Amino acid sequence: MNAQEKEINYTTSNSYSTLNTLTKDTKNVWFVCHGMGYLSRYFLMYFKGLNAQDNYIIAPQAPSKYYIQPKMHVGANWLTRDETETGMQNILKYFDAIFEAETIPEHCNLIILGYSQGVSVAMRYIAHRKLNCSQLVLHSGGIPKELNTEDFDHFKGKVSIVYGTEDEYLNEERIAYETKRANELFGDVLKVIPFDDKHIVNVDIINSLV
Repeated sequence: MNAQEKEINYTTSNSYSTLNTLTKDTKNVWFVCHGMGYLSRYFLMYFKGLNAQDNYIIAPQAPSKYYIQPKMHVGANWLTRDETETGMQNILKYFDAIFEAETIPEHCNLIILGYSQGVSVAMRYIAHRKLNCSQLVLHSGGIPKELNTEDFDHFKGKVSIVYGTEDEYLNEERIAYETKRANELFGDVLKVIPFDDKHIVNVDIINSLV
């Protein structure tokens, strides 16, 4: 068997979703990366409680869509362990294109939030592009193992870890590990926010961040 795996470059397109209107009165721009199984347009529902005049939300769309049984709903995921680096390079370029298209005003606070699988792509984007933001919110997800303190030596914003104490994907050991890693990367700017529930998006905590 003489099988080979080859790589090519080509141009592709992807959608993203927004909530509210970006104006001169907008105070906060949120860039929110959904978890596995979501679509960006539905992920926006968790941010509808924010003041519409003050907050503009941008939700990128994970590129790999699939059917979720048994009702065959459509969901999406960002990356897998296969060809992770190539996939992330494509996501970096996609995020670059969104930021170029949206032209976020300098007076706005930029808040980057990752939920579940979205934590990894949000953190990698900040690290690779040396992006600064007012707040980074790591909600119920894991920190990529390859990232280190040098990747965030430019970072000046606040960082929050949010997780459910009954999260079915976390245990005490994993929570302790992720908290330690976050402390190593961000130090004194880190705030840990646990809540009593499972692996869900906590809307009350999101609303309390601004």
